[in-house]
Amino acid sequence: MISLFRQKTPGNVIVLLIFSFLLKAPLFLYPKPVLVSENDEDLYHSLAGLLNSAGNSAPLWASVVAFLLLYIQALMINYLMNAFRMMGKPTYLPGMAYLLVTSLLPEWSFLSSPLVASTLIILAFVILFRLYNMQEASGRIYNIGLLVGISSYVYFPSAAFMICFLLGMMILKPFKLNEIVLFFLGCLTPYYFYGAYLFLTDNLSFETFVPHVSVRVPVIKSTVWLAISTLFLTIPFLVGGFFVQGQLHKMLIQVRKNWSIVLLYLVLAFFVPFINTYTSFSNWVLVAVPFACFHAATYFYMNSKLVANLIFFLTVGFIFYLQYGTVLWH
Repeated sequence: MISLFRQKTPGNVIVLLIFSFLLKAPLFLYPKPVLVSENDEDLYHSLAGLLNSAGNSAPLWASVVAFLLLYIQALMINYLMNAFRMMGKPTYLPGMAYLLVTSLLPEWSFLSSPLVASTLIILAFVILFRLYNMQEASGRIYNIGLLVGISSYVYFPSAAFMICFLLGMMILKPFKLNEIVLFFLGCLTPYYFYGAYLFLTDNLSFETFVPHVSVRVPVIKSTVWLAISTLFLTIPFLVGGFFVQGQLHKMLIQVRKNWSIVLLYLVLAFFVPFINTYTSFSNWVLVAVPFACFHAATYFYMNSKLVANLIFFLTVGFIFYLQYGTVLWH
């Protein structure tokens, strides 16, 4: 199976889709209502309201939207890794790894505001990686800020990624004050239009315009399933980090910078759930993207095909048992 995804052939888009159906089948077998929390902003409330208007079929439609988002995100991560030569050659391992990672915790497959925001954040990173050595990048920098601003009106804690994008721009290209200003203007654009809408409808006030912000430690309920999922997340990540570190001297400067930004993304994503936290694991789904990048490196660089396939089938076996042998998905 690993050998199949190592090939960069057009048919692998369909193979990845079939693989998605196999891993995400419980979304359709056990549909869940749209996840709503105190972190959700107006754009997500609009989406949730639209889906809930479908009545009894709302959970099924929520599952369809979640599945499409996960599959599109897998393709976007695959493009990110291949287009910017993050590994030795183009493969479909990043997309495969992302689908595996997001299946290790049931909440990461459900439709939620962090899952929707993650799509915008990934797209912003694709634009960010294109900035390397660009002399005139004002338009793209504004677009990055705009995507971050929109994502914060879906899931407000994602606004913390402004830090990651600012540092990423400084890593990839020389510092320019006007570009930093453009970035912040992009971030503020959705707030400007929302404020104008509230003003025109005579609803403008501090409480309606400014999102609630609180910082506290998330309450995590420890279970044996969480411990095993953490092992399947951590071990391939550490192995992949070891392989990437060993290959850095062979990589182009841009690729080394891109890997450093991915690591920065991971560190920041770990702290995002501390903002307006609640008990669901869905707000941790943003860490799945950098984890998938390092997992893909594990499958790609590992010399022993036997060990790589063993890790893959053990992960898939655990996911299937988690989905069908426990009550977590039911």
